[in-house]
Amino acid sequence: MAEELLLENDAKHSTHLTKPLLAVAFLASFGSSMLYGYNLAVVNSPAQYIKDFYNETMIETYDWSPDEKLLTVLYSLTVSIFAIGGMTGALLVGKLVTKYGRKGTLVRATVLVFIGGVLMGSSRACRMPAMVIVGRFITGVHSGISLSVVPMYLGEIAPKNLRGFLGLVPSIHICLGVFIAQVLGLHELLGKEEHWPLLLSLVVFPTMVQLMLLPWFPESPRYLLIDKGDVHATIAALKWYRPKGNIQAEVEEMQEEQRSLSSIQTISVRGLLMDRCVRWQVITIAVVNVGMQLSGIDAIWFYTNDIFKNAGIPEPYIQYTTVGTGAIEVISGMLGCFTIERLGRRPLMIGGFLFMALCCVGITLSVLFQAQLSFMRYISVGCVVGIIAGFCIGPAGVPFLITAELFKQSHRPAAYTVAGCLNWLSNFTIGFVFPFLEIATGPYCYLIFCVICLGVAIYTIFVIPETKNKTFMEISQMFASKNNILKEELTPNGHVKLAVMNGYGTLGQSD
Repeated sequence: MAEELLLENDAKHSTHLTKPLLAVAFLASFGSSMLYGYNLAVVNSPAQYIKDFYNETMIETYDWSPDEKLLTVLYSLTVSIFAIGGMTGALLVGKLVTKYGRKGTLVRATVLVFIGGVLMGSSRACRMPAMVIVGRFITGVHSGISLSVVPMYLGEIAPKNLRGFLGLVPSIHICLGVFIAQVLGLHELLGKEEHWPLLLSLVVFPTMVQLMLLPWFPESPRYLLIDKGDVHATIAALKWYRPKGNIQAEVEEMQEEQRSLSSIQTISVRGLLMDRCVRWQVITIAVVNVGMQLSGIDAIWFYTNDIFKNAGIPEPYIQYTTVGTGAIEVISGMLGCFTIERLGRRPLMIGGFLFMALCCVGITLSVLFQAQLSFMRYISVGCVVGIIAGFCIGPAGVPFLITAELFKQSHRPAAYTVAGCLNWLSNFTIGFVFPFLEIATGPYCYLIFCVICLGVAIYTIFVIPETKNKTFMEISQMFASKNNILKEELTPNGHVKLAVMNGYGTLGQSD
C-alpha cells in the first residue's frame, strides 16, 4: 500500500507552494505566533487602567492605598511575567514534541490560551489582580512553546526550496499580532477603561479557529518516519502536502537522515551541549538568538512613545504614530518573507543587523544634538522606524528558521529548547536592565546595541553558511570541518547504501 502511494504518478519532485502547505503555515501561525506578538503589545495601551484596577482592589480588600512605586512594581510584574512563562514553555518543548509530535503539541497547547484568556477576562469582575498576572504567565507558557514548535513544524513539512518562505510566515504573524494589539488599543476601539479585560482576553478567538481546523492536517512527515517509523503515514502526509508530484526523492532523503543518526532517540539538552559533532551549530543558535534580543529592539518598542513625545509629536497623535510603526513591521516582515528564497538567509541577517547598527548610531547622534538642531528629533523617529524595519526583515524570523535547518531530527527538539530559553532569558534581561542602563549611560546605551548588532553580523559573515535550498544532511556536512569531524563520521553506517522502499512499504538495506 505504501508503494502504491509513493509511485502513484511519475511527476517530478514537487517543489512548488501548494494550497495545503500555505493553509497549514497560516493556520499554525495565526493561532500561535500571532498571539505572541499580540501579548507583547496588548498591555501598553491599558497600562494606566490596569494600575488603577490594582489600586482599587487594594483599597477594597485591605483598606490600604498603595503608593505609585508599588503600583509600578505590580504592573512591571504583569508585563515581565509573560517572559518568565515563555522561558518555562521553552523548557517543555523538547519533551512535548517528542511525545506528541509537532502538530500534536500545538493542538494540546491551545488549552493554555483558554485558561489564560478566561483568567484575564474575568479578573475585573472577580476583583482579583492575581488573575491578570497568572493569566499573563500561562499565555506566556503557550507562547514559549509555540514560538519554537511552529517554525520546527513548518521547517519539517516544507520542501527545501520553500523552507525560508514558510519559515518566515510566523514572523509576519508576530508583527501582525503587534499591529492588531495597537489598533484595538486605540481609544476609539477597546482603549477605554471598561474594555481592558476584553482586550487582554481576545487571544482565545484565534486559538479557537486553530483548534477547530489544525487537527485535520497531517503530522510532520519527518517526525512520522524518523521518530515513529510509520512509513505509510509518512507517505500519506507527504502526498497531502504535495498533491501533485513524485515524493520518492524526499522519502529517500529522510531515510538517509535516519540512517545517519547513531540513535533515533531524541537527544537531551545535556547530550546536545556535549556533542562535538554539533558544537558550532549550538554556538550559532546561541549567538543569533541572544543577539536578536540584545540588539535593543525590545527597548525600542518599550520606549517608542517617549521618543515620539520628545520629537514633538502632539500627545493625542502618538498612539496613531505607534500604530504606523506596527504597519511598517508587517510590511517589513512580508518583504523578508517574499525575498528570503531569492536572497538567502545570510544576506537578510547581515543586512538587517548592519542596518540596525547604523540606526542605533543615528539615535545616539540625534539625541546628543537635538538641542542644537531641532530637525534631529525627527531623525530619531526615522531611526526608530529603521530599527524596527531592519529587525522585521531578517533578524526577527531567520534565527527560528535556521535553528530547524542546522540540526538533524534527533537534535532538533533540544536545539529549540536551548534557543528558546536563551531567547526568552535575553528578552527578560533587556527589559529589566535597560532602564538602569539608560540612566547610567544616557543616549550612549544605543552604541552598546550597535556593537552587539555589528558582532552578530560579523559572526554571520564568517561562520554561518548559506542554507538556502540545502537538505538537512547537506547542512550538517557543511559544519563538519568547523567541528573537526570527518564527513564519514556523520554517517555511522556509511558502508550501507541508501535504504529504499521495497514492494511492501518497509525499509530495506543493501550492502
